[in-house]
Amino acid sequence: MKDLFAQAKELDAADPLAEFRDRFVISPAAAPQKDLIYLDGNSLGRLPKATRERMRTALDDEWGAELVRGWDHWITLAREAGDALATGVLGVDPGEALLCDTASINLYKLAEAACDARPGRTVIITDDDNFPSDQYVLQGVAQRRGLRLEVIRADLDRGTTTEDVAAAIARCAPDSVALISLQHVAYRSGNVADMVAVTRLAHDAGALVLWDLCHSAGAVPTPLREAAADLAVGCTYKHLNGGPGAPGFLYVRGDLHEQLRQPIWGWFGQTDQFAMGFDYRPVPAIERFQVSTTPVLAGYAALEGIRVTQAAGMDRIWAKTRAMGAYAEQLFDAWLAPHGLELASPRGDRGAHITLHHPAAWQLCQAWKAAGVIPDFRTPDRLRIGFAPLYTTFAEIHEGFARLRTIVESRSYEAFPVERSRVT
Repeated sequence: MKDLFAQAKELDAADPLAEFRDRFVISPAAAPQKDLIYLDGNSLGRLPKATRERMRTALDDEWGAELVRGWDHWITLAREAGDALATGVLGVDPGEALLCDTASINLYKLAEAACDARPGRTVIITDDDNFPSDQYVLQGVAQRRGLRLEVIRADLDRGTTTEDVAAAIARCAPDSVALISLQHVAYRSGNVADMVAVTRLAHDAGALVLWDLCHSAGAVPTPLREAAADLAVGCTYKHLNGGPGAPGFLYVRGDLHEQLRQPIWGWFGQTDQFAMGFDYRPVPAIERFQVSTTPVLAGYAALEGIRVTQAAGMDRIWAKTRAMGAYAEQLFDAWLAPHGLELASPRGDRGAHITLHHPAAWQLCQAWKAAGVIPDFRTPDRLRIGFAPLYTTFAEIHEGFARLRTIVESRSYEAFPVERSRVT
């Protein structure tokens, strides 16, 4: 086998996205560790340099100088960012995506709208490996509406399959399923759902389907157009590098805009909003799913992150996502599997993270952080390792895994407490 470090150097030398690393803030002068390796870009992306400049302009030239006059251009920011997402990241048409609210609030809005569009149907389908916030939102929608939540019992390492969805539909009475809501990329294992096949199953059952794109947008192609997917939500602070707490986004297929009415009727969704009319008449466009004022500074940050992804191109990003995952598998097989760690992700294509299982995963995570590598922990006993195609290098992956190998071989992780902190 080729030397693994030499392989990393070759992959970095041939990386068509290599120049994008320079567009991010890496190891600023104030950083406590100059040799920090960041493998958690699937939780929070790095800061784009362009965002710092955009914030300065927004503060000094717009808010500082223009004052309220800035709304002449701020008012279209949600749509501007949505169109950049649509064409540069999601592969759908302008006017089908909107930057607004959070992923969870958007999930609620679209789930309620979908159930309203399927009157008389009594079932929502999801899985128990869905992100907790999604589960809670869907539980609340089902309880409030008196619907049954059909929950797929997913394999945590394999993820929910098309067969699992078909079986769940089969357990329901004919014409009873209103909505199916799943992750496109599983937050724990990285499994990529077959969006096309699952959407077809939903449509064959007469249901709408609502996808969570939080772990795929900016890392994995989202075949919304090919699937004729109905609805989707996502966030911009992970692979889209919009910053902590950045706004979420929603997608609604164009022909559904006038068929759906979301439950939070707000001023920004109103036709001719400055007429200040009493009766609510939603605009016949994606803006009907907006509720209130766009958070301008956070919106600008999200837009700059989206633009970096747009410039890189999803085809090149996806190619590097797969290459990084394949290289990490080699390191795992050679260095970590012999010491009892197990691969808790599907092999081959998956999202931009790989998950390992070990009974002491929490302690391993803390020891790895102490060694200058930032990964992530997820229950139960999973070490989640995120790769960001725009700025993670293969040499960093090699060095990060080498440090983990040392920790495992020396059993130095045993010195770290087993008690978990609030933030994992």
